[in-house]
Amino acid sequence: MTFVDEVKNAVTPRAALLVIGVLALQLLFITSYVGALHHPKPRDVPFAVVAPEQAAGRLVQQLEGLPGDPLDPRTVADEATARRQIVNRDIDGALIVDPASNTDTLLVASGGGTVLSSALTTLTNKIEAPRQRNVRTVDVAPASPEDFDGLSAFYLVVGWCVGGYLCASILAISAGSRPANGQRAVIRLGVMAFYSIAGGIGGAVIVGPVLGALPGSVLALWGLGALVVFAVGALTLALQALTGIVGIGLAVLVVVIAGNPSAGGAFPLPMLPPFWAAIGPALPPGAGTWAARSIAYFEGNALLGPCLVLAAWAVAGSAITLAMAVLRRPAASDTRPFGV
Repeated sequence: MTFVDEVKNAVTPRAALLVIGVLALQLLFITSYVGALHHPKPRDVPFAVVAPEQAAGRLVQQLEGLPGDPLDPRTVADEATARRQIVNRDIDGALIVDPASNTDTLLVASGGGTVLSSALTTLTNKIEAPRQRNVRTVDVAPASPEDFDGLSAFYLVVGWCVGGYLCASILAISAGSRPANGQRAVIRLGVMAFYSIAGGIGGAVIVGPVLGALPGSVLALWGLGALVVFAVGALTLALQALTGIVGIGLAVLVVVIAGNPSAGGAFPLPMLPPFWAAIGPALPPGAGTWAARSIAYFEGNALLGPCLVLAAWAVAGSAITLAMAVLRRPAASDTRPFGV
């Protein structure tokens, strides 16, 4: 047999399609990460103004007219309201105008992302300079000194996502990528549940008591971690049930290629291009990162939305996995009662 014949036998149409699929994932990875992160700048950042009535109106108009629409300004009654809205994660910053002096106060929250708080400080100084006013910056929800650039929450969630994806992939291919029958699907989801509990507590303890990288409740982070891991694992099992081994690549597409750059980790959502800012909160890495920062720095506020997103992925993934197992007609050779 010639070398050409051996190549023809080795490179089957299925293998060729898988190689093409891997190439597509590689190019999408580059496009997504570079597209999302190569030119961060604030866009429509929720921002409050506290000032006397007439001055507040003029200042809001000025902020609305800034090139590139970096801010989405609105007036609030007083500094206490502005602080409360920042802690509730309704806004990302606020400018408190003091008519009795030439120094105003900028409220930020570096716990939500130090890059965004720095950008707001720089932008506000540029705005105030022509008016010959100074700016004093106050961090309402400061990031931990051990949490460089506020990235620990993001990396924690990435670790949970990787664990969920890898565990589900191993369960799916451990028996030669056999499609799941009903019993096997239940076993796989059960193993994922136990793994999620272990992965959740492990991550929470590492970033909290062990490294001191994140403050906040270890129990709350444990619950969040278990939900993140199971959501990603159930998603991976569902895609594998729908498309076979290709589903593992599709999980990479959803969680890694689309989810990680849009999660608001390196750059918070208001600094991402519109497409990534729009999809981020709906994907597990983005929902998990927002929730982890809320637990660590914002008194557990604004958790309902991201937890519902994660729960939806978990429920949908589990339902699809079970439904495909029930609808699938078992092959004669697929009669082993146990195994995953």
